[in-house]
Amino acid sequence: MELTLLQTFREVVRRGSITAAASALGYTQSAVSRQMGLLEHEFAAPLLHRHARGVELTEEGQRLLEHAEAILDRMDRTRRELAAVRAAETGQLTIGAFATAGAALVPRALSAFRSTHPGVSVTLVEGPTPRLLTRLAAAEADLVIISTPARHPPDPGKLCWHHLMTDRLLVAMAGTHHLAGRRALSLADLADEPWIAGPSATDATRALAPAGGFAPRIAFTASDWTTKFGFVASGLAVTAVPAVAASAAPPDVTLVPVTDAWAAARDIFAVTAGRHHAARDHFLPVLARTAATLAPGLAPAPEPG
Repeated sequence: MELTLLQTFREVVRRGSITAAASALGYTQSAVSRQMGLLEHEFAAPLLHRHARGVELTEEGQRLLEHAEAILDRMDRTRRELAAVRAAETGQLTIGAFATAGAALVPRALSAFRSTHPGVSVTLVEGPTPRLLTRLAAAEADLVIISTPARHPPDPGKLCWHHLMTDRLLVAMAGTHHLAGRRALSLADLADEPWIAGPSATDATRALAPAGGFAPRIAFTASDWTTKFGFVASGLAVTAVPAVAASAAPPDVTLVPVTDAWAAARDIFAVTAGRHHAARDHFLPVLARTAATLAPGLAPAPEPG
């Protein structure tokens, strides 16, 4: 049974006559009469008492009206909810990101997104790139933010890769450090320095050794950036910092660009699957604009001399 029949039936009851309902709906009187006949045939019951002054509901018609009102109201509410989801006014959004992206890129993008889409519920999950891509493929995340070595674009496969920015490496040191006044430095200048690094092999400091053969003398291990920066500010160690996390450094920590080309950069991507997702599709350009605000000044520093 088409919902149109229920809509016409409701209008006939509200207007009190087939003629008035036909006028309100833009139908002919015979078309409305035919629809009422179809509806009575569908339920094998008389729904209306027809008389010269209009129509009155039968007992069966009264029961049908109650259900018709509920069905049509539910459909109207469903249409409004689906329209809100399409406009990203409501809905769920799960974002995956590597840890360093949480220092500035993700929170700034989410803050901007929330200002225009406050009804979207956002969940954040952290993890290394392979795990995030697995989550995306399993539909456990709607969008993931990952990093790859610079100038080595990944095989896109069935995923959509959106380049956000090219990051570069900085070294964090105490403002009182003897190298803190340098515009740029080589990692060879830090060969004798104690370093603080995270436990993961993907940590920016630990990744230096396999990338270019530089062996940082790791004196302390800590996962949290707050702890790392605390040790750095106290003059106990230096640490490698991706420039995308530079804004998280406290004022008493100085960041100096690294000139070594092999340690200079990595690319940051947002990765999505092909399926449509309204909230994600509205968030993606906000994320790109946020990345653009972080990107100025991230070009590799010139070699000294």
